Amino acid sequence: MGLFGGQLSNVVEWEEYRDDVIFWKWNNSEIKRGSKLIIRQGQDAIFMYNGKVEGIFTEEGSFDIESDIIPFLSTLKGFKFGFNSGMRAEVLFINTKEFTINWGTKNAINIPAHGLPGGMPIRAFGNFNSKVNDQAVLIEKIAGIKKQFTVDEIKERVIAALNQLLMKWIMKCGKDMFHLQSDAYEIARGICEDLDMEMCKIGIGITGFFIESFSYPEEIQKLAEKAASQSMVTDTAKYTQIAMADGMQNENKGTNMALDMAGLQMGMMMGQQMVNQMQSQTGHNSSGKVELNTDTNKAVPNFCPNCGAKTNGTNFCSNCGTKLI
Repeated sequence: MGLFGGQLSNVVEWEEYRDDVIFWKWNNSEIKRGSKLIIRQGQDAIFMYNGKVEGIFTEEGSFDIESDIIPFLSTLKGFKFGFNSGMRAEVLFINTKEFTINWGTKNAINIPAHGLPGGMPIRAFGNFNSKVNDQAVLIEKIAGIKKQFTVDEIKERVIAALNQLLMKWIMKCGKDMFHLQSDAYEIARGICEDLDMEMCKIGIGITGFFIESFSYPEEIQKLAEKAASQSMVTDTAKYTQIAMADGMQNENKGTNMALDMAGLQMGMMMGQQMVNQMQSQTGHNSSGKVELNTDTNKAVPNFCPNCGAKTNGTNFCSNCGTKLI
């Protein structure tokens, strides 16, 4: 009888445990007398009977179902095993750990931008943290119809909502369309709050959301690099010093590079003199579209002719990098 009874018993455990699975449902014909429940670290075991939660067990270890589990079940606490019959119940194992999931935009998001009728196409990527925060809701919305639920399914739900949320929070928190990375923290925090509210509907919490990088079209990247180069050239003395220092690393090229930089500086000075002479002949004053900078004798537009941003008397537009004089 002992051998025969042992053959009838079950070991109720999460078989083939995987890190990327949120929950897994043990579903056998019935639980026999002498069966054991095994709960491992990072797992909760939920006993269900006729679709209703009977008990939740969170302590890890090995437990005798008849003596350690049944007395704590809601409607089955008085259940007695028969010789040929067992308890028909399901056991849902839930992974309680926090998951880190990578995300990325599938297609570029067109963010409204001044001077760009079609908007600025932007991509982004990063990661977010997620975990089960309401087991009852998860069972009601998901576990009732699925045997298991994976990280990829959470990712699909997040990606589906992400485009609209990125657009919403970039427009709300993005101060400079060409330097969104500086506002990434505020944008990500807003997205995290909205995503958490949405995913709570299925019992999943979003505990963190992070933007690692924004990327722009290749043409925009080149313009940004050009603007940075032009900004550097405005300080010709510094540029010459850097070039000469680089040239000294190579004796064969150092002298030529220094001469080239000196020639560049002289050429820019001569060009500036010609501009000043032309300005003195045209005689524009500060009441028109062009104002005279009395400190440097340079005529600077009030607004950038390329993007329309206010220039504040600088040689290059601080918004798009366009040379103003």
